[in-house]
Amino acid sequence: MTTLTQRNARPIQHGALTRLFDVGQAVRLKGGPGVGPKTGEIYHVTRTLPPRGNSPQYRIRSDAEPHERVVTEDRLEPVDEVSDGGMMLIERTFGHGQGTEALEQRDQEAEAGKDSGQA
Repeated sequence: MTTLTQRNARPIQHGALTRLFDVGQAVRLKGGPGVGPKTGEIYHVTRTLPPRGNSPQYRIRSDAEPHERVVTEDRLEPVDEVSDGGMMLIERTFGHGQGTEALEQRDQEAEAGKDSGQA
């Protein structure tokens, strides 16, 4: 007599699959031969998918692209959006000296100029 498990011959996985990334988390594709997108581009995990073999899969999206990608966990690495190599995100985006300190100084100078103009 043949049982259902014998016909399907799939190994039964016990316990939950552990994933390294969560939905909404910033990730980057690992570099390597044949990598199509820019390796420094930041993606966000939009959905978790069933594993491919033994590797969990994710659906990721970049603001710079109109489509989503499906990748396995072994092709991703986490990204720290707040700092990258000691440089703040605002510094990478706008250059050095454009953070809140520069804005506060500009506002103080504008206030000082307004006060001296009224006197």
